[in-house]
Amino acid sequence: MNTVLPVKTRGKGRQSSLNQLRQNGAIPGVVYGYQMESTAVSLDARQFAKMLAQFGNKNVFQLDVDGKRVNAVLTEVQRCALKGNVKHVDFKSINMSEELEVDIPVTVQGKAIGVADGGFLLQPNREVRIKVNPSEIPETIEVDVTDVAIGTSLYVGDIREKFSFEILQEDDYTLVTITPPAAENVQEDTVDGTPEVIGGTGKNPSDSEE
Repeated sequence: MNTVLPVKTRGKGRQSSLNQLRQNGAIPGVVYGYQMESTAVSLDARQFAKMLAQFGNKNVFQLDVDGKRVNAVLTEVQRCALKGNVKHVDFKSINMSEELEVDIPVTVQGKAIGVADGGFLLQPNREVRIKVNPSEIPETIEVDVTDVAIGTSLYVGDIREKFSFEILQEDDYTLVTITPPAAENVQEDTVDGTPEVIGGTGKNPSDSEE
């Protein structure tokens, strides 16, 4: 990412000072990691939101920390539970020549044959952790589910060799599974041919009251 995100160092203040930052349109945060002592910072909320929407939260951010250029990745974004606005961010500075571990979302491509046959597609795990060069971090990992039939699944072991980066989960880590359609309710007859009443009193309609 070529766009630079300016951040300012700040003193570690009380909760009241953090609230004041937010009221003034800034987000408190911290930068730590490679060749960087843990540093409290603040950044413009609108500019951060714009860059997050444009580049996503899995890419490398180039921070301008009071004139010092730092390559960093987002490790945590805290949001307000009610409004959803960003309350605090953590950046980890990185060495661009060393691989790093990052969680990447999995995107399904194609229409599974099992879905065409009436089954339901489930994604029990929507992210995988990969080890990759910072300059080659993908926005998403696309998996083709065309050949996944009812009662079968797609695992990490099925896609591992299709990518140049290392996927850290085991081969049996499930990405997609196709479940069969729900069984129809079928009214079963009893031995004497009288329909069984499910969830009723358990009496045969022909039984007389005493």
